[in-house]
Amino acid sequence: MAKNKITADEALHYHQDPQPGKFEVVATKPMTTQRDLSLAYSPGVAVPVEAIAERPEAAYDFTTKGNTVAVISNGSAILGLGNLGALAAKPVMEGKAVLFKRFADVNSIDIELDTEDPDEFINAVRLMGPAFGGINLEDIKAPECFIIEQRLKEIMDIPVFHDDQHGTAVICAAGLINALHLTGKKIEDCKIVLNGAGAAGIACIELVKAMGAKHDNCIVCDTKGVIYDGRTERMNQWKSAHAAKTEDRTLEDAMRGADVFLGVSAKGAVTSEMVASMADNPVIFAMANPDPEITPEEAHEVRRDAIVATGRSDYPNQVNNVLGFPYLFRGALDIQAKAINDEMKIACADALAKLAREDVPDEVAMAYGRKLAFGRDYIIPTPFDPRLIHTIPPAVARAGIETGVARRPIVDMDAYEQRLLERLDPTASILSSISARAKAAQARMIFAEGDDPSVLRAAVAYQRQGFGKALVVGREPDVKEKLEAAGLGDAYRELTVVNAANSRHLETYTAYLYEKLQRKGFDRSDIFRMAARDRHVFSALMLAHGHGDGLVTGVTRKAAHVLHQMNRVFPVSAEDEAVGVTALLYKGRVVLISDTLVHEWPDEEDLADIAIAAARVARSLGLEPRVAFASFSTFGYPVSERATKMHRASSVLDARGVDFEYDGEMTVDVALNREQMKAYPFCRLSGPANILVVPARHSASISVKLLQEMAGATVIGPILAGVGAQIQICHTGATVNDILHMAAIAACKIG
Repeated sequence: MAKNKITADEALHYHQDPQPGKFEVVATKPMTTQRDLSLAYSPGVAVPVEAIAERPEAAYDFTTKGNTVAVISNGSAILGLGNLGALAAKPVMEGKAVLFKRFADVNSIDIELDTEDPDEFINAVRLMGPAFGGINLEDIKAPECFIIEQRLKEIMDIPVFHDDQHGTAVICAAGLINALHLTGKKIEDCKIVLNGAGAAGIACIELVKAMGAKHDNCIVCDTKGVIYDGRTERMNQWKSAHAAKTEDRTLEDAMRGADVFLGVSAKGAVTSEMVASMADNPVIFAMANPDPEITPEEAHEVRRDAIVATGRSDYPNQVNNVLGFPYLFRGALDIQAKAINDEMKIACADALAKLAREDVPDEVAMAYGRKLAFGRDYIIPTPFDPRLIHTIPPAVARAGIETGVARRPIVDMDAYEQRLLERLDPTASILSSISARAKAAQARMIFAEGDDPSVLRAAVAYQRQGFGKALVVGREPDVKEKLEAAGLGDAYRELTVVNAANSRHLETYTAYLYEKLQRKGFDRSDIFRMAARDRHVFSALMLAHGHGDGLVTGVTRKAAHVLHQMNRVFPVSAEDEAVGVTALLYKGRVVLISDTLVHEWPDEEDLADIAIAAARVARSLGLEPRVAFASFSTFGYPVSERATKMHRASSVLDARGVDFEYDGEMTVDVALNREQMKAYPFCRLSGPANILVVPARHSASISVKLLQEMAGATVIGPILAGVGAQIQICHTGATVNDILHMAAIAACKIG
């Protein structure tokens, strides 16, 4: 698979708009009245201040300390870019902070310290200790990183974890457990070769030894060759600790007969000849980024029995730190740990290994567009596996409790796992699933409005992110000019620009459309002008003739106009089965609202049709449908003729015998709030609704726009369903991301 192309312009645009940076601070308590402010600050704040002064552990009860990690760097080893300084490290540290939140609901603050003096760095972090529940060190060069981490562990009473070292080591260990399981080898019997004696490499070999590998069976190499007992050149105390008694002097020597290779070094460091010399069923973890020491193709060419892992997402068995650090800290914070020790890291690795051996849920396979099953190409779980959040932290917490680093041990582990499940954010997994399925589909996507800069940017992103071929409808000079103005002039040759006026298919399209509309008041010249001049009609004709697989439009014209034009080619009116379903993603919840596009004032039969279509969309998004017919009335009170049709809609579905949960009529708070729903024990929904079928299109539109503008909900849609063709209509003024999401939805054939 080819890597996604991301241009410098796209990256800067992402980090700059709609506002600079990647996160903001949001208050979790009311701040609206004078009383609220008095409780939040003076005089009310004095009460918890005194409580903490008397009993320091109370800070975990009354402040964010227990769920906040500091991500700290001095920028001396930023990714693979080197020493670019503290300020340049900030985008990376912000990124780390949002990964903590996204994957484990851990709040995180990035801190960049402008010093390369280890003592200054250590003292600065030590002084900040009271503010945080844990410290994640990042992008600090070796050997200073070893000095800094070790000293901070000694003087601080909260977890200190250098992810560049231990994050890689934990995921590597998880994959190694499963690779050895598949090959029937025992770690204590294996000859293990490590190439790369920096921070990650040293951490990997130390953890592997903690798991049972024998010191004399482990050979460590750096740029000067094997680190052997007695070597003096370019040595330090961390390398010396792993010096082996061996006659091997080069990596080539060490690889002969090796069972395991661990690489955290450089592209091309391992040759095919080295791999060929390894023992039967060799395990090769070529983790150099962005390019591995040897590619899986090169390794398998000489050793078909090899199990290969890399740091790359476009190969199987990715060693990805995001599988480790969020969940390690989640478990550590939840027991108010004083440290993250080797036992907790090994517990994390064991739990990851066990998870990979379990049956993979359908939604995970759907997200990756292929069947995933434990074996040589699947020894490490995928980052978007929803089970990670409630599987890994309990294992870490248990190990912390058993080894005595927990201040507050968890008594009811089952209840803890349930609380972790509630932290799961389904929204990102839905978006990642759509993205992965779109990449697998490789659809030819028609972008109808090729004169709009946002549409063009989305078309370029669609193609460069590997979704498929972008077909842009527009005039060649206009497209080229607008791409150049957007800083994407090089993309013009990548896109396929389709000009309706000189299309070789125009006569065919005209004849097709004339046959459909000739008895509706149009003569042939009308049809020709419509096909040649109206980009929405022309694009729909392209789709109808199989000259594209999906269509995205609606950015520059109101949905009503676009639907009217589309209806000349496809059945998208209220009399047909078309329905608009809008997905709202907010605070970890996904709610679909219908109908937001087609039906102006549906009756009970229409409402039943809408519910069925919305349920189909929900399932295609990986959700099990629970439909609530929403109203201002709940189960018959107050009585109103406007609520009657919502009441009757459930009876219509009763008669149709559908296979999903539904009930109503009910108010939105009853539909979405589990506690409110308990007041109606006869309600047929097993939990809060994830589909709201509303009385009319205007109420649907008001609901969506209100949540988008006032609450900042992410809106996907309206998703046009029931048309029989992949047409998606964006809202006017849609952003590049909005358009790209809709293109991906069209490619996935959702709806």
